[in-house]
Amino acid sequence: MKTSLPPLGWLRTFEAAARHLSFTGAARDLNMTQSAVSQQIKSLEGYLGQPLFHRRPRALELTEAGITYLPVVREAFRTLVRGTQAVTGDRQNTVQVQCNITFAVNWLAPRLPAFRALHPEVHLNIFTELWEPREMAEGAAVEIRYSLRPADTVRTEMLRTDHYYPVCAPGFPVTLEDLHHQPLYDCSNLLSNWASWAEDQGLPWPDPPITYATTYMVSLSVAMAGGGLCLAHDTIAKRLLNEGRLIAPFAHRAPMPEAYYLLLSPQAEETPGAVAFANWIRGEIALEVDPRR
Repeated sequence: MKTSLPPLGWLRTFEAAARHLSFTGAARDLNMTQSAVSQQIKSLEGYLGQPLFHRRPRALELTEAGITYLPVVREAFRTLVRGTQAVTGDRQNTVQVQCNITFAVNWLAPRLPAFRALHPEVHLNIFTELWEPREMAEGAAVEIRYSLRPADTVRTEMLRTDHYYPVCAPGFPVTLEDLHHQPLYDCSNLLSNWASWAEDQGLPWPDPPITYATTYMVSLSVAMAGGGLCLAHDTIAKRLLNEGRLIAPFAHRAPMPEAYYLLLSPQAEETPGAVAFANWIRGEIALEVDPRR
């Protein structure tokens, strides 16, 4: 019987590969090559004397040994996190937060002074994404995700739904009748798009050309500059509308299929700073959705 442990790096790679059921996904998370991930898994399997994965043509599948070993490895890493936090103490109030860049700039950043006033002991590190990630970033404790429905790989709760509608700069000349002749902008790969907004109110839509970007920040910036119209929703546009930098020229607002979700890593509930930040996010969203609270 072996009395030593395999290298922690091999175990970390195993956990990532098991979480994604993909060597490619693990490589992306760990900033490694796919071949390096594969080699580390082979080394770990050699150390244990049995395979951890069935290699299928298009996916991985955990073996019985892998199913048994995975929760042990995950709990070991959680124990290390808890033990490290107990030693470092103050780092329990350093929180890694993940969200998309438009939410970070237009919703979160203007509210950070208020959060700091309430919780001066909590230090935030904010990571931004352009596209919806498949998994929380390594080390992230809290994520705010804009999605149809995130996979339930971690604790997930819906924060808010919203409505979407066109916005433009004040004074921009547009009517419903000539809307499809105007320069139109949008964020790509969303169900909350120009065609669905038009369909929701029975507006004829001749499929005009639309300029797409990978983030709402681009289309909002063009609209504020007077370059055309873009679609937006209250979470990302309310502040800009209140400040008069944008207007909503039409009354119709369509319900979004997408929503905002709060995701918490397994160690978040044991980290006081993460708990404080998550509770603050819930409270801010609840006040914005229902100001009577």
